[in-house]
Amino acid sequence: MGCYLATTVRILKQLRADRRTVAMIVLVPALLMTLLYFVYKNYPTLPHQPRLFDRIGITMLGILPFVVMFLITAIAMQRERVSGTLERLMTTPLAKLDLLAGYGTAFSVAAAVQAGVACLVAFWLLGLSAAGSPALVVLIAIVDAVLGVALGLLASAFARTEFQAVQFMPVIVLPQFFLCGLLVPRGQLPGWLEAISNVLPLSYAVDALQQVSTHTGVTGLMWRDILVVAVFAAVALGLGAATLRRRTA
Repeated sequence: MGCYLATTVRILKQLRADRRTVAMIVLVPALLMTLLYFVYKNYPTLPHQPRLFDRIGITMLGILPFVVMFLITAIAMQRERVSGTLERLMTTPLAKLDLLAGYGTAFSVAAAVQAGVACLVAFWLLGLSAAGSPALVVLIAIVDAVLGVALGLLASAFARTEFQAVQFMPVIVLPQFFLCGLLVPRGQLPGWLEAISNVLPLSYAVDALQQVSTHTGVTGLMWRDILVVAVFAAVALGLGAATLRRRTA
């Protein structure tokens, strides 16, 4: 427990000192949501129908933190490896799971701040509306961001350079974006693509956000979807620990 806490504190201090990374974590999703608002600002809306910004924006509140945290975590972890910090840590009795859990916790704290800021901007500044509580959207956005952290840590275990870490994005992130139900409802996908979408965690995150969008209260399906995403994150973290190399070369 002591090693885990020490790792978490160290990474949080490093993040606090890196103002550019902090700015990217906190501001990028909020700025992209603002851009999305102006893209759809003049889009015609049918009577008694939600604005297109409302339908797409609530989904993007889950997708953007996921994408941003995946990239930042994968690159940051790879930078630790290239600098030799990770290899020095792995020569100590520090368990690999404690190491990755510390990284995951630190970046998850940053993810919580990121999700809170993005939802604050979307709901209170841009007027995003949903049938359910904005607090549920914040919760789901945080879980999605933590999933991005866990998958970023897993991807970094297989990369040897920062460029290779970025190359995992088309493999891990983009297929989930295409099949999550944002572009086309999953039920309208070809059968084999729908089957693939059913085993991708981002699909369940989008489903949970759509539940909040259309229901005034908490639903059992929403909690199931959140649990599925959380389990995926935990499994990714465990796989990352199992595949983490003790040497960089």
